[in-house]
Amino acid sequence: MVLVRQEIGDVLRDFRLQKGRTLRQVAGEASVALGYLSEVERGQKEASSEILAAVADALETPLSVIMGEVSERLAIDEGLGVRISPQVPDTVPVDLVSGFRPELMSQR
Repeated sequence: MVLVRQEIGDVLRDFRLQKGRTLRQVAGEASVALGYLSEVERGQKEASSEILAAVADALETPLSVIMGEVSERLAIDEGLGVRISPQVPDTVPVDLVSGFRPELMSQR
């Protein structure tokens, strides 16, 4: 069974590492307890939409990009398709995704 919270945690961790940020830095900027964010990244806790938005802001990444990656991974896990493109959509402003490196995203 695919767990959405696990995919969300994996994606958040991937984006955080891709941007060279520590868990402590992101938790501080998002005003989220370090231990709680760690549990979210490990798929042990469900994050509210408010926490997801705060973490996305701390990562300087649109929440829609994060959730789009989660959606693609779920589709792959469910056998519904393959990743079409590991790129950020053209509709996302370049300054919001500076440093995005799709080759660092987890491969399934």
